[in-house]
Amino acid sequence: MPVAGIRPGTPEQPADLVVRNAKVFTNDPRRPQATALAIRDGVIRAVGEDADIVPLVGPGTRVVDALGRRVVPGLNDAHLHVIRGGLNYVMELRWDGVRSLRRALAMLREQAERTPAGQWVRVVGGWSADQFAERRLPTLAELNAAAPDTPVFVLHLYQSALLNKAALRAAGFTRDTPDPAGGQIVRGHDGEPTGLLIAAPGALLLYSTLAKAPTLDEADKVDSTRHFLRELNRFGLTSAIDAAGGFQSFPENYGTVMELARRGELTLRIAYHLFPQTAGQELDDLKRWIDTVRPGEGDEWLRLNGAGENLTWAAADFENFTEPRPQLGAYEGEFEKAVRMLMEHGWGFRLHATYDGTIRRDLAVFEKLAAEGLFPQGNRWLFDHAETVSADSLDRIAALGGAVSVQNRLSFQGEAFVNRYGAPAAAEAPPLRAMLDRGLTVAGGTDATRVSSYNPWVALHWLVSGRAISGRRLAAEHNRLDRARALELFTLGGARLTGEQDVKGRLTVGSYADLAVLDADYFTVEEADIAHIESVLTVVGGRIVHAAAEHQGLAADLPAVSPDWSPVARFGGYQATPAPGLAGAQQADLVREAAAASDEQHAWRLARGRAVPGQNAAPQDPCFF
Repeated sequence: MPVAGIRPGTPEQPADLVVRNAKVFTNDPRRPQATALAIRDGVIRAVGEDADIVPLVGPGTRVVDALGRRVVPGLNDAHLHVIRGGLNYVMELRWDGVRSLRRALAMLREQAERTPAGQWVRVVGGWSADQFAERRLPTLAELNAAAPDTPVFVLHLYQSALLNKAALRAAGFTRDTPDPAGGQIVRGHDGEPTGLLIAAPGALLLYSTLAKAPTLDEADKVDSTRHFLRELNRFGLTSAIDAAGGFQSFPENYGTVMELARRGELTLRIAYHLFPQTAGQELDDLKRWIDTVRPGEGDEWLRLNGAGENLTWAAADFENFTEPRPQLGAYEGEFEKAVRMLMEHGWGFRLHATYDGTIRRDLAVFEKLAAEGLFPQGNRWLFDHAETVSADSLDRIAALGGAVSVQNRLSFQGEAFVNRYGAPAAAEAPPLRAMLDRGLTVAGGTDATRVSSYNPWVALHWLVSGRAISGRRLAAEHNRLDRARALELFTLGGARLTGEQDVKGRLTVGSYADLAVLDADYFTVEEADIAHIESVLTVVGGRIVHAAAEHQGLAADLPAVSPDWSPVARFGGYQATPAPGLAGAQQADLVREAAAASDEQHAWRLARGRAVPGQNAAPQDPCFF
């Protein structure tokens, strides 16, 4: 049907979907801007001005008027624990975006009342005390008052977890429970656990305690994952690279996304990694996987990308910046065997490495294997995180054909990093400009959901502004990125890590039809407003998977959240707040409206002889004299 002057014709191959009247940022230097694009069979068929697209509109073409909004390529989170996050999403009370501890505790109190016996209230990642107006954590007394009978588990970054008394009982902690290696159960003067667990320095105690909470049944895991993917679509995410992680075993914990892929119900493209779960068994796991699956297997919606982010447990450092940098034992022997096995069989990999000391030790192993011709050999490999990587290590990574994936962990842990390592170190953590100047492939991610929020715009704000969510500027000016380069890390950067740069990350003819129509123009909004951007229309493979504002109703509805007591059913996911710039604009609008109302009132008074011409502000009401 006609849409804003566009009338359907009878093209030989009509478009399935046309987006017009837009400010399209293509991410293609050959044609960086456009106003319209046409999609057929999940692929972009034309990009240009509105008039260029008209011949592709047929009777069955859906035409979406973007109303002058900014359109960008679909975002790609290069380090997201999306599979694990989906299995748990509807059970989690999200404090992401909540601006005050008072509000957070009110949410917790209400959720405790809604949660049935036997279930826990769990607050797991995406927030920091620095985001609260009160600038503090909840106290154990506050948790016990808010939920005297329902177990409550609150995870704070990689640093600690807070458990109320009911959770201590449910988790089986007593005065006789020993401290595990790398963790501390804080006890009172009476020897009883208080409810505070500390990562000292490893977070295994925190995660193993969380693993004691009940899980969803298989049907609800599917529902939970679908809702989590839709929540990611809300922010314009169309792809993610799953970084695997602890308590994510293959193949059993991958079954849900595989089932959704078989049904054709994924709304996010996922490239996944495999992470050995048992210390001492890593080589056996890797050999078994090499014998059964290969990187690249799958399709454009779900595919294996390689191993990691750990290959051997002993080689992993920690990222709890409130604790001293860990001193790792000798790990090179088993680590070398794992890397050799992967490279000889054509497997790429990713490695968790926070500190340059770890990176240097890993590089020494790679350089030893390079002497045998195994590096660089075309297998994609990368370091994740790399907050303190040195210039020398970056040169060595480049020489060995590696890449780097960076995450905005300092958005949430920046204050702790500064307190331990100082502001000069934080100004270069990680050294983004040094990476890019060397021509390294650099991709952006969040490392959600256990610590950082899954909202990619919070990460993009960090890349551009260098600020933590506390508002503190961390990054030096030379280590901050302009908006186009930051967006490239969240589009083409991730595509390069999976070898899909020819079909992802740009809005060009032949690319996947993955895009987002934004509620505010990323390139022109005030810097502080970047973190508040959302998508009003997200398209993946030509299918509208999220629609809001003027486009409400264009995406298929999901089933209601199950179980019905889910925190997501009551509160949703990320808690959006007004953008600071928008709040200022609204205030200015109110002033203008007040002035206009004053003018109208003055005109009314003039018409009735109650005002003096030329004296707009002079009150003439007898009550004032």
